[in-house]
Amino acid sequence: MSAHEVELDVLRIAHGGVAVAELDGRVVFVADTLPGERVLARITDDRHDRFWRADTVRVLAASQDRVRHVWRAASVDRAPEHRAGGAEFGHIAPHRQRALKRTVLRDALRRTARMPDAEIDALDIAVAAAPGEADGTRSRTRVRLHVDRDGRVGPFASRSRRVVPVQDLPLAVEPLEALLPGRARGRELELVAAGSETFAAGPREQRPAVVERVGDRTFRLEALGFWQVHPAAPVVLTAAVQQAIDPALLDPDADNLDLYGGVGLLAAALAGAQDVRVTTVEADAAASAHAAHNLADLPRTRAVAARVDAFLAGGVARPGATVVLDPPRSGAGIDIVRAIAASGPAQVVYVACDPVALARDVAVFAEHGWGVDRLDAFDLFPNTHHLEAVARLTPR
Repeated sequence: MSAHEVELDVLRIAHGGVAVAELDGRVVFVADTLPGERVLARITDDRHDRFWRADTVRVLAASQDRVRHVWRAASVDRAPEHRAGGAEFGHIAPHRQRALKRTVLRDALRRTARMPDAEIDALDIAVAAAPGEADGTRSRTRVRLHVDRDGRVGPFASRSRRVVPVQDLPLAVEPLEALLPGRARGRELELVAAGSETFAAGPREQRPAVVERVGDRTFRLEALGFWQVHPAAPVVLTAAVQQAIDPALLDPDADNLDLYGGVGLLAAALAGAQDVRVTTVEADAAASAHAAHNLADLPRTRAVAARVDAFLAGGVARPGATVVLDPPRSGAGIDIVRAIAASGPAQVVYVACDPVALARDVAVFAEHGWGVDRLDAFDLFPNTHHLEAVARLTPR
């Protein structure tokens, strides 16, 4: 054991795909383990007084929920600096992955949103398994890889910019794995499976728009534009948003909003089969133009190309609306939440891909008299720490 290696008993899970141990009264965030294990870990960051960071070097006492990693390139059998990033839960049995994600979500609501335990318990939170492979492989239709100076291709190692060359991509759908090159030029490579198309492209490469199908509706989007990564995610989130909307609070004639609307997926979910008035707001002009095309058959929808903050600052939001928002991973933020709450909507349906960001925004809503009365979570990023959540908030 070197001076920088320590034995640790892993206590609990933390946000970000790492677990928590303690050493001489200090918190240590440890990668590539899970609660209940004892590991030999290498300290990688001891600059902070309150916490250190460490990588698992060897598992001394394994949890019963540890499994062979789904991606050999990311396995604990490799030295930490040579482990592929992007599959930080791949050594954990799927049912335990979902349980840990539920714990992280509940902790975020308690610690960051400051919700009482009784309110959290009343939500009866469960993390639903995503459709597809039982072990969570073959679940990504879009993969971003990096290229090192020698042209070798792979992901970065976790928390670094070191490219780990790989020969397989078990988390990607099979057609994408077939596109994995041995060598490439440039700095990044995007592998995309869209509809019946598959292709590899540099991040600035211009390609024709692609088409994705969700149920009986098609959505046109930029080839390298944003779209949900899991093959089932658009269908799952469409259904989740529709189920989260309280029909008693939905006024079809109100100025209903879809904020951070992309190419119109959730605007279509909000419009549903009813004649609902919806404005979808998206800062990316190309995505907004696609939204206008994708929603053209819904006569009471319109697409506005604008930043959400600028749109709301214009005072166009009206009382009584249903607001759907799907902000970036960082969340909507204080100013956006305050503007939404001030406009007096009937309900807000919030689609989140980060539990702590969701909890921060829930805390701001709470300051304005709003609370969460429904919360559904989905494991649409299996073998990683990420999850999607759909919350309904209403005035108290």
